[in-house]
Amino acid sequence: MPNAKIKNHLHLHILVFIAGFTAILGELITIKAIPLVWFRMVMASILMFIYIKVVKVRLKISLEALLRLAIAGVIIALHWITFFGAIDESNISIALAMFSTGAFFASFIEPIIYKRKIIWYEILFGIIVIIGVFIITSSEIKYITGILLGISSAFLSSLFAVLNGKFLKQHTATVISFYEFLSGVLFITIYILFFGQGFSLEFFSLSTSDYGYIFILASICTAYAFIAAVYVMKVISPYTVVLTYNLEPIYGIVMAIILFPEKERMSPSFYYGAIIIISTVILNAILKNSRKLKRKHT
Repeated sequence: MPNAKIKNHLHLHILVFIAGFTAILGELITIKAIPLVWFRMVMASILMFIYIKVVKVRLKISLEALLRLAIAGVIIALHWITFFGAIDESNISIALAMFSTGAFFASFIEPIIYKRKIIWYEILFGIIVIIGVFIITSSEIKYITGILLGISSAFLSSLFAVLNGKFLKQHTATVISFYEFLSGVLFITIYILFFGQGFSLEFFSLSTSDYGYIFILASICTAYAFIAAVYVMKVISPYTVVLTYNLEPIYGIVMAIILFPEKERMSPSFYYGAIIIISTVILNAILKNSRKLKRKHT
């Protein structure tokens, strides 16, 4: 049993590493955010459908549930578009540092969705995170568009995560992901047809490397990561999973500095701000866990 738990902890860190590597792929892929996310979601939907057929997952759900998942699918599509847009407009370090603010959006979204009171330290931590963002913004004002897109991505990610928490009480993660991916594809397809340049030969004329990187993004970083995270949570507590995933920006920023040293070299103020944000996010997760433990023992 201890060996099984160690293996699952290692697996969890691999999944967090994969999550951080998503940003690296966003930098390597040369196409813009909207087509990138369309290709990602199309490929992920196909791979997820193959997995569903192999393991014989039941896909039948009510129309009301389908509509809810469709809304969540649009949210995740917008989250990914703004995230990769943040990388395009700034760099990986900015995008990931801003993405870290998502935990505090969740602290205010959760009380609305689950109808609970806001905890006092969540407000305090929220203020500290804002200070961290201000420090980064003041020193990296040239990346203001990327900063705003990164914050938007964090908000959408938090909204998506909170909604998915409710959906998991009624459906499996595989079914949820499949319908969300399909809905995201439909949403982006409509946008490209009516507001974009349409699906021309040029749209599909990607380089071999782009197709390769997008396939890695769709298969390992999306389909596999979504399914594997569910199995890990059967052995490891949700708290440990959430806390470990907070290391994603650290892994991603370190990889970015190693792989793209010229583009990712930031001012000292950026790192001060990033440390404030990430440390506060981790401290928030620790305090939430201690509150849960106290409730169990009282």
